[in-house]
Amino acid sequence: MQHQAMQHDHQQHRPGGKPDSLSGYLENMARAVFTAGISWKVVDTKWPDIKEAFHNFDVEEVAALTSADVDALADDRRVIRNHRKLEAIVDNASRMLELGKEPGGFPGYLHSHRDYDETVADLKHDFRFMGDSTAYFFLAMSGEPVPERDWSHSR
Repeated sequence: MQHQAMQHDHQQHRPGGKPDSLSGYLENMARAVFTAGISWKVVDTKWPDIKEAFHNFDVEEVAALTSADVDALADDRRVIRNHRKLEAIVDNASRMLELGKEPGGFPGYLHSHRDYDETVADLKHDFRFMGDSTAYFFLAMSGEPVPERDWSHSR
C-alpha cells in the first residue's frame, strides 16, 4: 500500500518541471521524507502548515534550525511530529546547501551520476531518510528521469 500511495502522490504532486531553486528541491525532498510510511492524504492535509513551519523550505533558514527548534516542531500539531524526520529535513537542508556551492550546484550533483541507480545510491548516502522509494519519489517530483515501476507487486 505504501508504494501505491507514493505512486498516487507522485502523480498528484509532480510539478511541471524541475525546481528553480534549492528551496524547491528541499520541499520535494521533505514531501518524500514525510510521505515515507504515512498516508499521502495526511501529508497533503498538513502540507500548507508544514510549509509554514519550515519557513517555506528556505534552505538557509531550515539549515539554521537548532535542536531546540526541532524540539519545538516535534510539539507543533501543525506538522508530522516524527522527531527523526524533522531532524532529517534540517540535516538534508544543510547537505543541500553544501552541494549547492559545488560547480553546477545541486542540479549538477543530481546529474553527475552515470545512471538512475548510481544517483539513488548517492542520495541514500548523502541524505537522511532516503531509501529506494523515497529517492524515486523525490527524483520524480523534481522532474528527473526515473524508471517505470510496476507498483502492482508492492506491499
